[in-house]
Amino acid sequence: MSCRISELVLNCADPELLAKFWSDVLGYVELDREDGAIEIGPAAGFGGLQPTIILSPSSNPRTGRLPLHIDVNPVDRDQAAELERLLALGARPADVGQSGDEQWHVLEDPEGNEFCLLRRRLDP
Repeated sequence: MSCRISELVLNCADPELLAKFWSDVLGYVELDREDGAIEIGPAAGFGGLQPTIILSPSSNPRTGRLPLHIDVNPVDRDQAAELERLLALGARPADVGQSGDEQWHVLEDPEGNEFCLLRRRLDP
């Protein structure tokens, strides 16, 4: 028997802001709210192949880079067009020491959490 990732929890200062950002990035919807936390995920809800994300309020400031980050792939456009869309949604380029020859883009969400836009286009 094995496990699979069902949800990711991201501590953040502004769950509303990040719920909107990540819902727009991933095509997710709000699934639940509890004690200030917001759960977003695919319209089918919790338990499918895609994990849900819980944006949990935290007043503890983050220091340094996250030990884990999210990678995303475009599904209905090429990488360049998806990069434009993500920047328009509020993502910002991030410098984590990359050489410039990478096939991915390192970005930050509105709270500075790093994530990568990979090149390979996936089926929706």
